[in-house]
Amino acid sequence: MKIRINALAGIAFAATAALGLTACGGSTAPAASGSAPAESGDITVYNAQHESLTKEWIEAFTAETGITVTMRQGSDTELSNQIVQEGAASPADVFLTENSPAMAQVENAGLFADVDSATIEQVPEEFRPSTGKWTGIAARSTVLVYDKAKLTEDQLPKSMLDLANAEWKGKWAASPSGADFQAIVSALLELKGEAATEEWLKGMKENFKAYKGNGTAMKAVNAGEVDAALIYHYYYYGDQAKTGENSSKVTPYYFKNQDPGAFLSVSGGGVLKTSKNAEAAQAFLKFITGKKGQEVLQKGTSFEYAIASDVPANEKLVPVAELQAPTVDPAKLNSEKVTELMTKAGLL
Repeated sequence: MKIRINALAGIAFAATAALGLTACGGSTAPAASGSAPAESGDITVYNAQHESLTKEWIEAFTAETGITVTMRQGSDTELSNQIVQEGAASPADVFLTENSPAMAQVENAGLFADVDSATIEQVPEEFRPSTGKWTGIAARSTVLVYDKAKLTEDQLPKSMLDLANAEWKGKWAASPSGADFQAIVSALLELKGEAATEEWLKGMKENFKAYKGNGTAMKAVNAGEVDAALIYHYYYYGDQAKTGENSSKVTPYYFKNQDPGAFLSVSGGGVLKTSKNAEAAQAFLKFITGKKGQEVLQKGTSFEYAIASDVPANEKLVPVAELQAPTVDPAKLNSEKVTELMTKAGLL
């Protein structure tokens, strides 16, 4: 996950001025209250997705519908905490994330409206929660990027769990403080249970090197500082599409075989119960999961997976069907328990 400055990102064409957001540790101060309601047809999106990606979605949506959108930018955890803290007073109409645990947090607080059935029908069952309180909008695959000069594929771990073994001591990196990595641990917890997760985190603490951000971890592998890093796929493909300077010496390895390391993290979108423009908010969610919205993923530079409306992924990516990802209900990913276990292991 990209490390973002805690700031507001206003879209130039939005009619409504954004209110300030601040964060301190794991919580955020509530947005200022008492502001005038949004004009009819306007919506506010709390966005934890890539800023550039959501701007593309907003621009296309506004061009088609005439509905203006104010975007407030932050991280998954920052904005989910913000929404929970604001409760019924939240000015947010829509919440978008990079990973699903933040969506589950807001859902568990009872703050999401049901997603319109027409939107649900656009998204395959494996890319949305069983509850129907929000939906998948994109996805990213877990990969191990490794130094091609130091390792060959037959030397790589058969399972992500093997990274906790003694032979991998000092050889791999990760960014444990980010929502991306915590989502991977959430999937491990759901798939293998608490005891196995706690044991793996203990081995991880002994073996890995910590970096701030997935891109930084990949760069460290490319620079020869460490042999491999556990990250999401799009960091590699995004760098390759630019200069390749941080990925020229690495290549991604996919665990497959329904391994926890083959986890496909679902980015989420949901409409708040308290939205003052629920019809417009639902229309926005339907748009980004529709053909035009998913083609932004397919043709754009985010290199996340298109998952809805039968739009295939960017041709440079390994097709979703070949990832052999484990089946995980996004509604069951428990970020609170993961934080507890990672803190206990000394990783946070």
